[in-house]
Amino acid sequence: MRRSKAVSAWSMVAAAALVLSACSSGSDSGSSSDQNGSAGDVKSMAVGKAESGDNFKLANTPPYEGTVTVGIDDGYSGYNNDTPDTNSSYNTYVLTAVLSGADVLDGNNKVLLNNDVFDSWTVTSPSPQVVEYKLKPNVKWSDGAAFDCKDLYFSWLSHSGKAKGPDGTQAFTSASVTGYELISDATCKDPLTFETKYSSPYLDYKGLFNSTAIMPAHIAEAKTGIADITKLTPSSDAATLKKLGDFWTNEWKGFKKDIMPSSGPYMITAFDENAKAVTLEKNPLWIGGKGGPSRIIVRAMEDTKAMATALQNGEIDVAASTQPDATAAATLKGLAAQGVTYGSASQLTFEHLDLNYKRMFADKDLRKAFFESVKRDEITDKLLKQVQADAKPLNGIVFFPGEEGFQDLYSKKAGLGAEVAAKTLSDAGWVKGADGIFAKNGVRASAKITHNQNTRRTQTVEIIISQAKLAGIEIKDETDANFLKGGRVSTGDYDIALFGWSSAPFKAEQKSIYITKTDESSQNYQGLSDPAIDSAFQEAVSATDVAVQTAAYQKADQALADQYATLPLFQTPSMWAFKGIDKTYMQSYNGVLWNVGEWEKAN
Repeated sequence: MRRSKAVSAWSMVAAAALVLSACSSGSDSGSSSDQNGSAGDVKSMAVGKAESGDNFKLANTPPYEGTVTVGIDDGYSGYNNDTPDTNSSYNTYVLTAVLSGADVLDGNNKVLLNNDVFDSWTVTSPSPQVVEYKLKPNVKWSDGAAFDCKDLYFSWLSHSGKAKGPDGTQAFTSASVTGYELISDATCKDPLTFETKYSSPYLDYKGLFNSTAIMPAHIAEAKTGIADITKLTPSSDAATLKKLGDFWTNEWKGFKKDIMPSSGPYMITAFDENAKAVTLEKNPLWIGGKGGPSRIIVRAMEDTKAMATALQNGEIDVAASTQPDATAAATLKGLAAQGVTYGSASQLTFEHLDLNYKRMFADKDLRKAFFESVKRDEITDKLLKQVQADAKPLNGIVFFPGEEGFQDLYSKKAGLGAEVAAKTLSDAGWVKGADGIFAKNGVRASAKITHNQNTRRTQTVEIIISQAKLAGIEIKDETDANFLKGGRVSTGDYDIALFGWSSAPFKAEQKSIYITKTDESSQNYQGLSDPAIDSAFQEAVSATDVAVQTAAYQKADQALADQYATLPLFQTPSMWAFKGIDKTYMQSYNGVLWNVGEWEKAN
């Protein structure tokens, strides 16, 4: 599940160092002898074949005729991945090969300029901050329309949060406005030059205008009757903005070939919603390298063990899971004799439990007792060790272990045991009933943990059920295959939500997840509201000094822990395996297709 981009890139040098330490699972995270069981020289596959310095281009590799089938954990649901109900990693995993943006992240999470499409991104003035983007000439959408400044302008307008409809609400329902809302003025200086001026400094500007943020302006114009999107501003006619916003928000779901062109090396040519399969074929107008498989089928396979078996049986060529499973990992590791390469690495992703403030967990003592009852090391020991030998509970939210600023904030709050949790409830006036479950004011300490269809998450809940029962808290398991993409999680329809936040190397966008919700662009689905959290994130996002920013993020991290709002379980390791391809690396945020345009057949 994507639902965020986080982790800061204050400077590109600092970013590379920070994320490398956060993503590595030991000093040799991709070697054949490392503790994670990776086979082959996987670590070397984390870098693009033509990557140079801070620039990324797809290498012009030999033609790869044939179909490659890739298994991922869940299905594609929308071309516009930036609305609350589509904002998912599994859309990103497909769209990374279909849509182009300003940045590319390699397997080491290094932030690179997408040099196939952009010539430069330059801070032309530090105060006020002005960033200028230069596009390459002759870049086109797959339908022949120019990919130019108009598309970047449309991206800003749709994400700024400033365009309002007639009723005063946001015209575009964006999953997040962070960063974009600080752009006070956006201008197309010419068709290939886009300039953004900021009302206050924003150090994570390289995380904006990424691939999933840039929709085809020419399609929106044609379908809404707007002659030139760049003539619209957030203060333009409200009815016109609403018409454009309704199209942006609602019409780019699923797959409709006539309105969903490609700006990347591949284009979507078919989507079977029932089979949860997407077909990609080469974009004939792609300006960059011409390599990569001629056809790709991306299949959703919620059962990770079945995914491993499918690779074993030759039904798929790449198994790419962000949902680690010990049995599946053992199967994949055992396929070396069949020419299968296995890899695993810690991601900038963490599994967590969100407690809903709009229901019974409005009671802080109940939140605290629940934290105390959950022994997370039992979860990591039983469910992750086979995938990643050094897996352990995660004790921060804003920072990952190894990053400057990381603090252990949860080991003294979580897993303290049933007796401690029961005492917390008793001291707060909760009374244990004849059934062994605490109650207060007629409300039993009984809640559901809701998650998508996922074996490891079901196993996680099974462990928590037994732990919480000993503390007098009743937990039930609720599986909903569409929980993460059907609107339930984004509308707060749960007691406890179990899912993952997937991060890119930009910490600023965590702000949208945790500050007090003010409009529909917020990703704060649990109803959390704390002035200390709000002010700390605001200070961090607007900081111009790295030390000040780090200290502010630490304050936010501490305030979150003090609220007992979100219980981090673990930093999620990815696991992937492949056969018949020379090099494949599962990028932490964008999945395995981030460089599919340079895959070659294995010798």
